[in-house]
Amino acid sequence: MDKSLILPAATGIMLCGHGSRNQLAVGEFAVLAERLRERLPGVPVEYGYLEFANPVIHQGLDKLRAQGVSRVLAVPGMLFAAGHAKNDIPSVLNTYAAGKPVEITYGRELGVDLKMLRAAGDRIEQAIAASPRDIPRHETLLVVVGRGASDPDANSNVAKVMRLLWEGMGFGWGEIAYSGVTFPLVAPALDHAARLGYRRIIVFPYFLFTGVLVKRIYDAANDAAAKYPDIEFLNAPYLNDHPLVVETFIDRIQEMLVGQILMNCAMCKYREQVLGFEAEVGLKQESHHHHVEGIGGGLENCPCKGDCDSSCRDEAFCKKHGLPWTPLPAHDHSHAHPHPHVHAPAPHALLANPVLPAIRLGMSHDHGHPQDHGHHHGDGHDHHHHPYPHADHPLGPLTLPKIPGRLAREDQER
Repeated sequence: MDKSLILPAATGIMLCGHGSRNQLAVGEFAVLAERLRERLPGVPVEYGYLEFANPVIHQGLDKLRAQGVSRVLAVPGMLFAAGHAKNDIPSVLNTYAAGKPVEITYGRELGVDLKMLRAAGDRIEQAIAASPRDIPRHETLLVVVGRGASDPDANSNVAKVMRLLWEGMGFGWGEIAYSGVTFPLVAPALDHAARLGYRRIIVFPYFLFTGVLVKRIYDAANDAAAKYPDIEFLNAPYLNDHPLVVETFIDRIQEMLVGQILMNCAMCKYREQVLGFEAEVGLKQESHHHHVEGIGGGLENCPCKGDCDSSCRDEAFCKKHGLPWTPLPAHDHSHAHPHPHVHAPAPHALLANPVLPAIRLGMSHDHGHPQDHGHHHGDGHDHHHHPYPHADHPLGPLTLPKIPGRLAREDQER
Protein backbone atom coordinates (compact mmCIF):
# COMPACT_ATOMS: atom_id res chain seq x y z
CA MET A 1 0.00 0.00 0.00
CA ASP A 2 1.13 3.55 -0.64
CA LYS A 3 2.63 5.05 2.53
CA SER A 4 0.48 8.12 1.93
CA LEU A 5 -2.72 6.10 1.74
CA ILE A 6 -3.55 4.40 5.02
CA LEU A 7 -7.20 3.54 5.58
CA PRO A 8 -8.70 3.44 9.09
CA ALA A 9 -9.86 0.14 10.50
CA ALA A 10 -13.27 -1.18 9.37
CA THR A 11 -13.08 0.92 6.18
CA GLY A 12 -13.84 -0.59 2.78
CA ILE A 13 -13.94 0.54 -0.83
CA MET A 14 -17.05 0.26 -3.03
CA LEU A 15 -16.51 0.71 -6.76
CA CYS A 16 -19.84 1.72 -8.35
CA GLY A 17 -20.33 1.06 -12.06
CA HIS A 18 -23.11 1.41 -14.57
CA GLY A 19 -23.20 -2.16 -15.86
CA SER A 20 -23.44 -3.61 -19.35
CA ARG A 21 -25.05 -6.47 -21.24
CA ASN A 22 -21.60 -7.00 -22.74
CA GLN A 23 -19.88 -9.59 -20.57
CA LEU A 24 -16.43 -8.47 -21.72
CA ALA A 25 -17.16 -5.00 -20.33
CA VAL A 26 -18.39 -6.49 -17.06
CA GLY A 27 -15.21 -8.57 -16.86
CA GLU A 28 -13.01 -5.52 -17.45
CA PHE A 29 -14.75 -3.65 -14.64
CA ALA A 30 -14.13 -6.61 -12.32
CA VAL A 31 -10.44 -6.51 -13.30
CA LEU A 32 -10.32 -2.84 -12.32
CA ALA A 33 -11.65 -3.76 -8.87
CA GLU A 34 -8.91 -6.37 -8.63
CA ARG A 35 -6.30 -3.73 -9.52
CA LEU A 36 -7.55 -1.65 -6.60
CA ARG A 37 -7.28 -4.68 -4.30
CA GLU A 38 -3.67 -5.11 -5.41
CA ARG A 39 -2.95 -1.48 -4.57
CA LEU A 40 -4.75 -1.68 -1.22
CA PRO A 41 -3.70 -4.99 0.35
CA GLY A 42 -5.78 -5.93 3.37
CA VAL A 43 -8.52 -3.41 2.52
CA PRO A 44 -11.93 -4.87 1.57
CA VAL A 45 -12.76 -3.82 -2.00
CA GLU A 46 -16.06 -4.71 -3.68
CA TYR A 47 -17.92 -3.53 -6.75
CA GLY A 48 -21.47 -3.38 -8.10
CA TYR A 49 -23.56 -2.06 -10.95
CA LEU A 50 -26.66 0.06 -11.45
CA GLU A 51 -28.12 -2.16 -14.16
CA PHE A 52 -27.66 -4.96 -16.69
CA ALA A 53 -25.16 -6.95 -14.63
CA ASN A 54 -24.55 -8.56 -11.27
CA PRO A 55 -23.59 -7.91 -8.57
CA VAL A 56 -25.75 -4.82 -8.19
CA ILE A 57 -24.51 -2.10 -5.87
CA HIS A 58 -26.41 -3.16 -2.77
CA GLN A 59 -24.97 -6.68 -3.08
CA GLY A 60 -21.44 -5.27 -3.07
CA LEU A 61 -22.29 -3.21 0.01
CA ASP A 62 -23.66 -6.32 1.72
CA LYS A 63 -20.34 -8.08 1.07
CA LEU A 64 -18.42 -5.21 2.66
CA ARG A 65 -20.60 -5.24 5.77
CA ALA A 66 -20.14 -9.02 6.02
CA GLN A 67 -16.39 -8.34 6.22
CA GLY A 68 -16.87 -6.05 9.20
CA VAL A 69 -16.85 -2.75 7.30
CA SER A 70 -18.67 0.11 9.01
CA ARG A 71 -17.37 2.95 6.82
CA VAL A 72 -17.57 2.70 3.04
CA LEU A 73 -15.68 4.92 0.62
CA ALA A 74 -17.86 4.75 -2.51
CA VAL A 75 -16.08 5.61 -5.75
CA PRO A 76 -18.13 6.23 -8.91
CA GLY A 77 -16.55 4.29 -11.77
CA MET A 78 -17.44 7.11 -14.14
CA LEU A 79 -15.32 9.36 -16.32
CA PHE A 80 -17.54 12.41 -15.87
CA ALA A 81 -20.36 13.50 -13.57
CA ALA A 82 -23.67 13.34 -15.38
CA GLY A 83 -26.94 11.73 -14.33
CA HIS A 84 -25.47 8.42 -13.18
CA ALA A 85 -22.87 10.01 -10.91
CA LYS A 86 -25.06 12.92 -9.75
CA ASN A 87 -28.41 11.16 -9.38
CA ASP A 88 -28.52 7.39 -9.66
CA ILE A 89 -25.55 6.20 -7.62
CA PRO A 90 -26.09 8.65 -4.71
CA SER A 91 -29.76 7.64 -4.57
CA VAL A 92 -28.91 3.92 -4.40
CA LEU A 93 -26.27 4.53 -1.72
CA ASN A 94 -28.48 6.80 0.33
CA THR A 95 -31.38 4.35 0.25
CA TYR A 96 -29.06 1.55 1.35
CA ALA A 97 -27.54 3.56 4.20
CA ALA A 98 -30.90 4.59 5.66
CA GLY A 99 -31.43 2.68 8.89
CA LYS A 100 -28.21 0.66 8.65
CA PRO A 101 -25.17 1.00 10.92
CA VAL A 102 -22.90 2.03 8.07
CA GLU A 103 -21.41 5.37 7.03
CA ILE A 104 -21.00 5.88 3.29
CA THR A 105 -18.76 8.60 1.93
CA TYR A 106 -19.29 9.33 -1.75
CA GLY A 107 -16.36 10.48 -3.85
CA ARG A 108 -16.14 12.28 -7.13
CA GLU A 109 -15.80 11.02 -10.68
CA LEU A 110 -12.47 10.68 -12.50
CA GLY A 111 -13.05 13.99 -14.30
CA VAL A 112 -10.62 16.04 -16.35
CA ASP A 113 -7.39 14.88 -14.76
CA LEU A 114 -3.76 15.07 -15.89
CA LYS A 115 -3.18 11.38 -15.18
CA MET A 116 -6.23 10.45 -17.22
CA LEU A 117 -4.93 12.61 -20.07
CA ARG A 118 -1.59 10.82 -19.99
CA ALA A 119 -3.41 7.48 -20.07
CA ALA A 120 -5.43 8.70 -23.05
CA GLY A 121 -2.26 9.88 -24.76
CA ASP A 122 -0.72 6.43 -24.34
CA ARG A 123 -3.73 4.79 -25.99
CA ILE A 124 -3.55 7.20 -28.93
CA GLU A 125 0.19 6.57 -29.28
CA GLN A 126 -0.56 2.83 -29.42
CA ALA A 127 -2.78 3.39 -32.45
CA ILE A 128 -0.13 5.48 -34.19
CA ALA A 129 2.60 2.93 -33.47
CA ALA A 130 0.49 0.13 -34.97
CA SER A 131 0.21 1.90 -38.33
CA PRO A 132 2.80 1.14 -41.05
CA ARG A 133 2.38 4.62 -42.51
CA ASP A 134 4.49 7.59 -41.45
CA ILE A 135 2.11 10.55 -41.41
CA PRO A 136 3.14 13.76 -39.59
CA ARG A 137 1.12 14.92 -36.60
CA HIS A 138 0.26 18.14 -38.42
CA GLU A 139 -1.50 16.10 -41.09
CA THR A 140 -3.47 14.11 -38.52
CA LEU A 141 -6.91 14.91 -37.09
CA LEU A 142 -7.97 13.53 -33.71
CA VAL A 143 -11.62 12.67 -33.02
CA VAL A 144 -12.37 12.06 -29.34
CA VAL A 145 -15.67 10.24 -28.82
CA GLY A 146 -17.45 10.59 -25.49
CA ARG A 147 -20.43 8.71 -24.14
CA GLY A 148 -22.73 11.71 -24.36
CA ALA A 149 -25.16 12.87 -21.69
CA SER A 150 -28.11 15.16 -21.15
CA ASP A 151 -25.80 17.18 -18.91
CA PRO A 152 -23.88 19.92 -20.78
CA ASP A 153 -21.21 20.02 -18.06
CA ALA A 154 -20.25 16.39 -18.72
CA ASN A 155 -20.35 16.93 -22.49
CA SER A 156 -18.13 19.99 -22.25
CA ASN A 157 -15.56 17.94 -20.37
CA VAL A 158 -15.18 15.72 -23.43
CA ALA A 159 -14.43 18.86 -25.45
CA LYS A 160 -11.83 19.93 -22.90
CA VAL A 161 -10.17 16.51 -22.96
CA MET A 162 -10.06 16.65 -26.75
CA ARG A 163 -8.47 20.10 -26.73
CA LEU A 164 -5.83 19.10 -24.18
CA LEU A 165 -4.95 15.98 -26.19
CA TRP A 166 -4.96 17.87 -29.50
CA GLU A 167 -2.70 20.64 -28.26
CA GLY A 168 -0.54 18.44 -26.05
CA MET A 169 0.16 15.88 -28.78
CA GLY A 170 0.52 18.41 -31.60
CA PHE A 171 -2.14 17.17 -33.99
CA GLY A 172 -3.24 19.31 -36.92
CA TRP A 173 -6.85 19.47 -35.75
CA GLY A 174 -9.27 18.01 -33.24
CA GLU A 175 -12.98 17.23 -33.21
CA ILE A 176 -15.43 15.70 -30.74
CA ALA A 177 -18.31 13.26 -31.19
CA TYR A 178 -20.65 11.37 -28.90
CA SER A 179 -22.13 7.88 -28.94
CA GLY A 180 -25.59 9.12 -28.00
CA VAL A 181 -27.91 11.42 -26.05
CA THR A 182 -26.29 14.61 -27.39
CA PHE A 183 -24.74 15.72 -30.68
CA PRO A 184 -22.87 15.32 -32.95
CA LEU A 185 -23.00 11.55 -33.27
CA VAL A 186 -19.99 9.70 -34.64
CA ALA A 187 -21.03 9.27 -38.28
CA PRO A 188 -21.80 12.95 -39.02
CA ALA A 189 -18.73 14.00 -37.04
CA LEU A 190 -16.52 11.74 -39.17
CA ASP A 191 -18.14 13.02 -42.37
CA HIS A 192 -17.34 16.55 -41.22
CA ALA A 193 -13.77 15.60 -40.25
CA ALA A 194 -13.15 13.90 -43.59
CA ARG A 195 -13.92 17.14 -45.43
CA LEU A 196 -11.16 19.03 -43.61
CA GLY A 197 -8.40 17.57 -45.76
CA TYR A 198 -6.24 15.61 -43.28
CA ARG A 199 -4.42 12.47 -44.37
CA ARG A 200 -5.08 10.57 -41.13
CA ILE A 201 -8.00 10.56 -38.70
CA ILE A 202 -7.59 8.92 -35.29
CA VAL A 203 -10.83 7.84 -33.62
CA PHE A 204 -10.40 7.56 -29.86
CA PRO A 205 -13.32 6.35 -27.71
CA TYR A 206 -12.86 8.11 -24.36
CA PHE A 207 -14.45 5.18 -22.55
CA LEU A 208 -13.25 3.12 -19.62
CA PHE A 209 -14.41 -0.24 -20.95
CA THR A 210 -15.61 -2.03 -24.05
CA GLY A 211 -19.28 -2.62 -24.72
CA VAL A 212 -22.07 -2.09 -27.20
CA LEU A 213 -21.25 1.58 -27.80
CA VAL A 214 -17.49 1.15 -28.22
CA LYS A 215 -18.16 -1.57 -30.79
CA ARG A 216 -20.48 0.78 -32.67
CA ILE A 217 -17.92 3.60 -32.56
CA TYR A 218 -15.35 1.34 -34.21
CA ASP A 219 -17.98 0.19 -36.74
CA ALA A 220 -18.71 3.80 -37.64
CA ALA A 221 -14.99 4.48 -38.06
CA ASN A 222 -14.57 1.44 -40.29
CA ASP A 223 -17.55 2.57 -42.38
CA ALA A 224 -15.94 6.00 -42.75
CA ALA A 225 -12.67 4.37 -43.81
CA ALA A 226 -14.50 2.55 -46.60
CA LYS A 227 -16.30 5.75 -47.58
CA TYR A 228 -13.09 7.84 -47.66
CA PRO A 229 -10.34 5.48 -48.89
CA ASP A 230 -7.78 8.27 -49.34
CA ILE A 231 -7.75 8.91 -45.58
CA GLU A 232 -6.14 6.56 -43.06
CA PHE A 233 -8.51 5.91 -40.15
CA LEU A 234 -6.98 4.55 -36.95
CA ASN A 235 -9.04 3.11 -34.09
CA ALA A 236 -7.29 3.89 -30.81
CA PRO A 237 -7.87 1.56 -27.83
CA TYR A 238 -10.18 2.72 -25.04
CA LEU A 239 -8.72 3.44 -21.58
CA ASN A 240 -9.43 0.13 -19.76
CA ASP A 241 -7.25 -0.56 -16.69
CA HIS A 242 -4.32 1.63 -17.73
CA PRO A 243 -2.04 2.05 -14.68
CA LEU A 244 -2.72 5.79 -14.62
CA VAL A 245 -6.47 5.15 -14.54
CA VAL A 246 -5.92 3.01 -11.45
CA GLU A 247 -3.75 5.79 -9.99
CA THR A 248 -6.58 8.28 -10.50
CA PHE A 249 -9.00 6.04 -8.59
CA ILE A 250 -6.45 5.89 -5.77
CA ASP A 251 -6.36 9.69 -5.82
CA ARG A 252 -10.16 9.82 -5.47
CA ILE A 253 -9.98 7.53 -2.43
CA GLN A 254 -7.30 9.76 -0.92
CA GLU A 255 -9.57 12.79 -1.43
CA MET A 256 -12.32 11.14 0.58
CA LEU A 257 -9.92 10.29 3.39
CA VAL A 258 -8.78 13.89 3.80
CA GLY A 259 -12.08 15.60 2.93
CA GLN A 260 -10.86 17.23 -0.25
CA ILE A 261 -13.58 16.45 -2.80
CA LEU A 262 -13.44 19.25 -5.37
CA MET A 263 -16.64 18.90 -7.39
CA ASN A 264 -17.64 21.41 -10.06
CA CYS A 265 -20.80 22.75 -8.40
CA ALA A 266 -20.68 26.00 -10.39
CA MET A 267 -21.55 24.16 -13.62
CA CYS A 268 -24.14 21.75 -12.20
CA LYS A 269 -27.48 22.09 -14.01
CA TYR A 270 -29.33 20.95 -10.87
CA ARG A 271 -27.96 23.89 -8.85
CA GLU A 272 -27.38 26.72 -11.32
CA GLN A 273 -29.08 28.05 -14.44
CA VAL A 274 -27.02 26.48 -17.19
CA LEU A 275 -27.89 27.99 -20.58
CA GLY A 276 -30.64 25.94 -22.21
CA PHE A 277 -31.21 23.71 -19.15
CA GLU A 278 -32.81 26.21 -16.77
CA ALA A 279 -35.88 23.99 -16.23
CA GLU A 280 -33.78 21.38 -14.41
CA VAL A 281 -32.66 23.57 -11.50
CA GLY A 282 -33.93 22.01 -8.29
CA LEU A 283 -35.05 18.66 -9.69
CA LYS A 284 -35.02 15.91 -7.08
CA GLN A 285 -32.06 13.56 -7.36
CA GLU A 286 -33.31 10.01 -7.72
CA SER A 287 -32.31 6.83 -9.46
CA HIS A 288 -34.26 5.48 -12.42
CA HIS A 289 -32.34 2.21 -12.61
CA HIS A 290 -34.09 -0.01 -10.11
CA HIS A 291 -36.29 -1.26 -12.97
CA VAL A 292 -33.35 -3.02 -14.62
CA GLU A 293 -31.07 -4.01 -11.75
CA GLY A 294 -29.30 -7.21 -12.73
CA ILE A 295 -31.12 -7.55 -16.08
CA GLY A 296 -28.82 -9.02 -18.71
CA GLY A 297 -28.31 -12.52 -17.36
CA GLY A 298 -29.58 -15.60 -19.16
CA LEU A 299 -27.60 -14.81 -22.30
CA GLU A 300 -24.78 -17.26 -21.69
CA ASN A 301 -25.59 -19.12 -24.92
CA CYS A 302 -25.95 -16.00 -27.05
CA PRO A 303 -24.11 -16.13 -30.40
CA CYS A 304 -22.26 -12.96 -29.37
CA LYS A 305 -20.16 -15.10 -26.98
CA GLY A 306 -20.30 -12.36 -24.37
CA ASP A 307 -19.25 -9.52 -26.69
CA CYS A 308 -22.76 -8.07 -26.79
CA ASP A 309 -23.76 -5.61 -29.49
CA SER A 310 -27.37 -5.36 -28.20
CA SER A 311 -28.79 -7.76 -30.78
CA CYS A 312 -30.62 -9.24 -27.77
CA ARG A 313 -32.84 -6.16 -27.88
CA ASP A 314 -34.12 -7.30 -31.27
CA GLU A 315 -37.10 -9.59 -30.71
CA ALA A 316 -36.70 -11.41 -34.05
CA PHE A 317 -33.03 -12.15 -33.34
CA CYS A 318 -33.85 -13.57 -29.92
CA LYS A 319 -36.67 -15.70 -31.27
CA LYS A 320 -34.44 -17.14 -33.99
CA HIS A 321 -31.72 -18.08 -31.50
CA GLY A 322 -34.00 -19.20 -28.68
CA LEU A 323 -32.89 -16.39 -26.37
CA PRO A 324 -34.87 -14.52 -23.71
CA TRP A 325 -35.93 -11.12 -24.97
CA THR A 326 -35.61 -8.38 -22.33
CA PRO A 327 -36.67 -5.06 -23.84
CA LEU A 328 -35.86 -1.93 -21.90
CA PRO A 329 -38.88 -0.81 -19.87
CA ALA A 330 -40.30 2.62 -20.55
CA HIS A 331 -39.74 5.18 -17.81
CA ASP A 332 -43.19 6.74 -18.13
CA HIS A 333 -45.30 4.29 -16.24
CA SER A 334 -46.88 3.98 -12.85
CA HIS A 335 -45.83 1.43 -10.27
CA ALA A 336 -46.32 0.89 -6.60
CA HIS A 337 -43.49 1.06 -4.10
CA PRO A 338 -43.78 -0.97 -0.92
CA HIS A 339 -40.94 1.02 0.60
CA PRO A 340 -40.53 4.71 1.33
CA HIS A 341 -38.41 6.80 -0.99
CA VAL A 342 -35.21 8.19 0.49
CA HIS A 343 -33.69 10.74 -1.82
CA ALA A 344 -29.99 11.37 -2.00
CA PRO A 345 -28.59 14.83 -2.43
CA ALA A 346 -26.62 15.64 -5.51
CA PRO A 347 -23.15 14.30 -4.67
CA HIS A 348 -21.93 17.84 -4.13
CA ALA A 349 -25.04 19.30 -2.49
CA LEU A 350 -23.47 19.55 0.98
CA LEU A 351 -20.03 20.67 -0.05
CA ALA A 352 -20.84 24.35 0.37
CA ASN A 353 -20.31 23.78 4.09
CA PRO A 354 -16.52 23.82 4.55
CA VAL A 355 -16.65 21.80 7.78
CA LEU A 356 -18.03 18.75 5.98
CA PRO A 357 -15.11 16.64 4.75
CA ALA A 358 -17.28 14.64 2.32
CA ILE A 359 -20.81 13.51 1.64
CA ARG A 360 -22.15 11.37 4.47
CA LEU A 361 -24.99 9.46 2.90
CA GLY A 362 -27.91 8.33 5.02
CA MET A 363 -28.17 11.60 6.91
CA SER A 364 -30.75 14.36 6.71
CA HIS A 365 -30.01 16.94 4.09
CA ASP A 366 -31.25 20.11 2.45
CA HIS A 367 -31.11 20.43 -1.31
CA GLY A 368 -31.23 24.19 -1.05
CA HIS A 369 -34.53 24.36 -2.95
CA PRO A 370 -38.19 23.68 -2.17
CA GLN A 371 -38.89 19.98 -1.83
CA ASP A 372 -42.33 20.31 -3.41
CA HIS A 373 -41.80 21.42 -6.97
CA GLY A 374 -44.29 19.43 -8.98
CA HIS A 375 -42.73 15.97 -8.78
CA HIS A 376 -45.00 14.27 -6.24
CA HIS A 377 -44.47 10.85 -4.75
CA GLY A 378 -47.25 8.56 -3.69
CA ASP A 379 -48.07 4.90 -3.86
CA GLY A 380 -48.07 5.11 -7.64
CA HIS A 381 -46.22 7.68 -9.73
CA ASP A 382 -44.42 8.22 -12.99
CA HIS A 383 -40.66 8.03 -13.19
CA HIS A 384 -39.18 9.87 -16.14
CA HIS A 385 -36.04 11.61 -17.22
CA HIS A 386 -36.34 15.31 -17.87
CA PRO A 387 -36.63 15.84 -21.64
CA TYR A 388 -33.40 16.77 -23.38
CA PRO A 389 -33.95 20.28 -24.81
CA HIS A 390 -32.31 19.53 -28.18
CA ALA A 391 -33.86 16.11 -28.86
CA ASP A 392 -34.66 17.10 -32.47
CA HIS A 393 -31.13 18.20 -33.39
CA PRO A 394 -30.29 17.01 -36.95
CA LEU A 395 -26.86 15.65 -35.93
CA GLY A 396 -28.20 13.54 -33.04
CA PRO A 397 -28.88 12.86 -30.29
CA LEU A 398 -30.32 9.33 -30.61
CA THR A 399 -28.00 6.59 -29.42
CA LEU A 400 -25.42 5.58 -32.00
CA PRO A 401 -27.26 3.10 -34.24
CA LYS A 402 -26.08 -0.21 -35.58
CA ILE A 403 -24.34 -0.06 -38.94
CA PRO A 404 -27.06 -0.93 -41.50
CA GLY A 405 -26.99 -4.58 -42.47
CA ARG A 406 -24.48 -5.54 -39.79
CA LEU A 407 -26.96 -7.72 -37.89
CA ALA A 408 -27.71 -9.76 -41.01
CA ARG A 409 -24.03 -10.05 -41.95
CA GLU A 410 -22.98 -11.20 -38.49
CA ASP A 411 -25.86 -13.62 -38.33
CA GLN A 412 -24.68 -15.21 -41.56
CA GLU A 413 -21.10 -15.41 -40.29
CA ARG A 414 -22.28 -17.20 -37.14
